[in-house]
Amino acid sequence: MLAGSAVAPAPPRAAGAAPAARGAAELLSALGPEKIVDMSYPFDEKTIYWPTARPFQLTHDFSGRTEGGYFYASNSLCASEHGGTHLDAPAHFSESGLTADRILPRALIAAAVVIDVRPSCAADPDHAATVDEVKAFEAAHGPIPRGAVAILFTGWGARWPDKKRYLGDDTPGDASHLHFPGFSPEAAAYLANERHVAGLGIDTASVDRGVSRDFKAHQIAGAANVYNLENLAAVERLPPKGATLIALPMKIAGGTGGPARVFAILP
Repeated sequence: MLAGSAVAPAPPRAAGAAPAARGAAELLSALGPEKIVDMSYPFDEKTIYWPTARPFQLTHDFSGRTEGGYFYASNSLCASEHGGTHLDAPAHFSESGLTADRILPRALIAAAVVIDVRPSCAADPDHAATVDEVKAFEAAHGPIPRGAVAILFTGWGARWPDKKRYLGDDTPGDASHLHFPGFSPEAAAYLANERHVAGLGIDTASVDRGVSRDFKAHQIAGAANVYNLENLAAVERLPPKGATLIALPMKIAGGTGGPARVFAILP
């Protein structure tokens, strides 16, 4: 320490280390691996898609040594926008809503609030989360902040990847017998129009219940330019408040959604 100074001198900079690189390293060191939660399921032959949607298909184009002597591998993929862990853009259910490529990056980095409705869902697989349940969460944890992502914790993630248990039915091409929880239209409207959330999230296949035929929660969210994150994994690892969610969907021009890598940073 310098004489007469209460401030210790800054440590010497590592030779050749750029400030941005040092900052990233320090951030990751401070976080630690236990602070970062991967909330995405892998895309493979077991990935759950809506019964009427095209499932994920990965074609191996080439893997091996080339004529030039070096190793090379490449695949082609084909799938619906809406399956596995994915984002619904507002345009999915709103003619004037934002498409996937027009959602601002800052809206995809948000405070995560986790509304635990597992007891209600265990009692009724067709449960629609109510405004009263959202307000009970706020009474316990404070108001849901503007620009947050409100995640409904139903407990359905424990059923992945068993399609019949997760969706309530596994008949190909038939979505008329699905059973899983979701947001009620009233809860979706409260969150979108009164709390002004950036997104709704859920650990089921849809923010609407499986028995829904009009997808009102989707319609309400889309009209408010609120996106949805569906089939979220590891929701049980997040606290009710305090985590930061980062969603990285494919930037599909004109897309109504797309596969997403979603993770959370714990407080």
